[in-house]
Amino acid sequence: MNVMRRNYYLFSFLFSLLSLSTFAQENDPIVMRINGKDVPRSEFEYHFNKNNTDEVIDRKSVDEYVELFINYKLKVEAALDAKLDTLSSYQQEFRSYRDQQIRPLMVTPEAEEAEVRAYYENMLSQLEGKQLIQPAHIFVRVPQQSSADQQAAAKARIDSIYSVIMGGQDFAEVAARASEDPSTAQRGGVIGWIGPHQLLKEIEDAAYALQVGEIGQPLQSTVGWHILKLMDQKPLEPYDTLAPRIRTFLEARGMRDRIADTMVDSLAKASGGEKTVQQVLDEQAEHFAAQDAELKYLIQEYHDGLLLYEICQRQVWEPAAKDTAALESYFKKNKKAYAFDKPHYTGALLQAQSPALLKQVQKALKKQKDESRWADLVKTQFNKDSVQVRFERRMFTQGDNALVDSLVFKVRQGKTKLNPRYPAVGVQGRMLKKGPSYWYDVSSQVVADYQALKEQEFVEELRRRYKVEVFKDAIATVNNH
Repeated sequence: MNVMRRNYYLFSFLFSLLSLSTFAQENDPIVMRINGKDVPRSEFEYHFNKNNTDEVIDRKSVDEYVELFINYKLKVEAALDAKLDTLSSYQQEFRSYRDQQIRPLMVTPEAEEAEVRAYYENMLSQLEGKQLIQPAHIFVRVPQQSSADQQAAAKARIDSIYSVIMGGQDFAEVAARASEDPSTAQRGGVIGWIGPHQLLKEIEDAAYALQVGEIGQPLQSTVGWHILKLMDQKPLEPYDTLAPRIRTFLEARGMRDRIADTMVDSLAKASGGEKTVQQVLDEQAEHFAAQDAELKYLIQEYHDGLLLYEICQRQVWEPAAKDTAALESYFKKNKKAYAFDKPHYTGALLQAQSPALLKQVQKALKKQKDESRWADLVKTQFNKDSVQVRFERRMFTQGDNALVDSLVFKVRQGKTKLNPRYPAVGVQGRMLKKGPSYWYDVSSQVVADYQALKEQEFVEELRRRYKVEVFKDAIATVNNH
């Protein structure tokens, strides 16, 4: 090939690549770039549409969601820089979520059909050429190691029952009244459809020897006496008739998981030991994600969502929740935000087995200034061996609890019903008329608000750390192309 021709093919190839790239960008343009990583429109649309369905109360506009999505991606970048994706705990959790989506996709209709067919063929072989039968029985139990008198009494009872039936009484009515097998007596003695090897051999042989409608003579087994009646018999239904029921039965017992396990193991073995089961699942995930954009972004959502949770838990939420000095300071600066519109009572409702015990508990709680330790105190000092005191600590308002209403808010609405085991009732705590006195009076609210503040500060720091580019022309085409 001469130089000119070689150059012609080279430039033609390069031009085709550029054309494909341009085509891809036109059909899925980049809407933003976070820390040098492109975000295509399809990815943004996946998240935007998923989080802005008709059921969502606080729906966002595209522009509003852009800011939320940037914050989301920035946290993921921070987690990746912290190498949280290399943690074995993270990888295990991520793969667990991902594989729940991937494994069912590996199960082909042909593999399911083979499993259902194999189960049917096994049923057919177990019949050993016989039909299915539907026997009924009346049972008189003979206890193990029974005395001669007990055995004689059981024999006399079954003979008496047999005589009644032979005298013309309805088998089902007698079974319901006299059979000592409660599981079948309520159905007139009917055992259900069975095949070979599903009953005691002596009962099975006798049942198969009967004609439909025939009642056999009393029969003794290893557990007692039986009177058998053959209600019906039939051949096993054709495969096409039973297949839907077999499929439902097998699906409820993990058929798809078993098939997926078999397929993964087979692929791993076929590699000659070069691939582990996990590597096979990784490859299958890439394969299916390349074919389905929805699946691709769902897997990425698992990946990024777990990283976001991990970075926020480590750097924001947990440190903020443990920093009691900062929480107290935050509460003091924002105390007005937690003001009450009606009185509250913070403390414990106590129900004790005696008035003397109630006084002891109240005295012990009064000495313990740290109210967060009250529950442990009651448990270790008063309820160590048994529950002598019922304890409930929280913030009460009028109407929350009838006993607190009566003891604290002086509400009289007839006689309050007491637990007879715990007749002594009292409270220990503080009345808060205008608002909480300490941050721990409203700890859950203060912690949540302080965590939100620290998360906002974290995002602001990330926006300074990482470069963010938003392409407004591409954003304008979201859900509009």
